[in-house]
Amino acid sequence: MTDDQLPELRASDADREQVAERLREAMAEGRLDMEEFGERLDATYKARTYGELEPITRDLPAGARPAPGPAPAASKAWAERIGGAGTSSTAIAVMSGFERKGFWTVPRRFDAFALMGGGEIDLREARFEDREIVINCVTIMGGMNVIVPPGVEVDVRGFGVMGGFDRRVCEDGDATEPGAPRVIVTGFAFWGGVGVQRKMTRAEKKQLRAERKQRKELG
Repeated sequence: MTDDQLPELRASDADREQVAERLREAMAEGRLDMEEFGERLDATYKARTYGELEPITRDLPAGARPAPGPAPAASKAWAERIGGAGTSSTAIAVMSGFERKGFWTVPRRFDAFALMGGGEIDLREARFEDREIVINCVTIMGGMNVIVPPGVEVDVRGFGVMGGFDRRVCEDGDATEPGAPRVIVTGFAFWGGVGVQRKMTRAEKKQLRAERKQRKELG
C-alpha cells in the first residue's frame, strides 16, 4: 500500500483485480494451494477498502501489495504455452489403455476412444495449439480421465447412458487466469465414465510443500 492509499479509502474493481491476479500468480508459483487460493480470492472480491485488501497478499513476495491501475490483460506464462502444431490428435484403447501426458502440444480437437479399456489425457505440462481446444471422449464399457492445470477454463458437455461425465470441475469455483486456454470436454459414455480433474503437477506440489516447510521453520 502506498502513502496515498489510506486503509479506510474505498478500493476499486481494478484494485481488487490486481490483487486477484497476484493470487493467481502465487498459486502458479506453488506459494498457495487451491484451498488457500480460493479463500483469499473470495476475501479479495468481498474487500471494500485498501485496509481489507492489504493483508491478503502481505506474506507474498514483492509486487503483491495493491496499487491503483488495471490488471494485466493476459498472463505471459500462458502466452508462451499457446501456439504450434498439435503433436497427437487421436488415442484409441480396445481392451487396453493409453496415456497422453508430459510435454506435448494439444491440437484444436483431440479424439479419444476406449472400448472395454481406459485412458488418461493429462494437460498439465502441455502446450495448446489454440486458445480453445476440444477433447472428444467416446467410451464404451470403459473410462477416461482428463487432467487440466489450475487456471484453465473447463466446459464439460459430454453425456452418458448408464454412465456419465464428471462436471464438478466446472463448479469448483477456480478462477480462470487471464490468457489461459479454454478446454471443452465433450463426447459420449455408455456403461462407462469420463472424469475431469484440476490438479497441480508433482513438481508444483513438491515446491508447495517446500514453501510451507520453509515458512514453518521461519516461524
